Amino acid sequence: MRWTVAVLGVCFLQACAPPPSPADAFSSSQEDLDRGRSIFIGTCAGYCHSPTSERDAPLLFDCTTVHGAEDQAVFDVIASGVPNTRMIGFGDKLPEGDDDIWRLVAYISSERPSC
Repeated sequence: MRWTVAVLGVCFLQACAPPPSPADAFSSSQEDLDRGRSIFIGTCAGYCHSPTSERDAPLLFDCTTVHGAEDQAVFDVIASGVPNTRMIGFGDKLPEGDDDIWRLVAYISSERPSC
C-alpha cells in the first residue's frame, strides 16, 4: 500500500513538472548566449528595448512581465509580435529563425534576477 502511494506521488510530481524549454539547449553555451546578446543589442535595443528602463518599451530584464515570463510566452511575442503595438514579429526576420529566437530568449532569461 505504501509503495503504491509513493509511486503515485512520484508519477504525479513528474506529470506536474513543466516541460523543458527549447531555450535550455542554448542556455548552457556561452557562444549561444553571446549570439542572443548580439541579437538583443542589434535588434531589440537598437530599436525599442533597453537593458535599463530608459525607453518606453517594456523592460525585459526585471521580474515584471507584460505578456508572460515563461520562455514560450517570450518566444511567442518575439516570433509573432503584439497586435496594435510597435512590437513586430521577428519570426521570419532573423538569420537562423527559431534557433535565434530561442538564443534571444535564453539570453534574456540569463539576465533576469531570480524572482
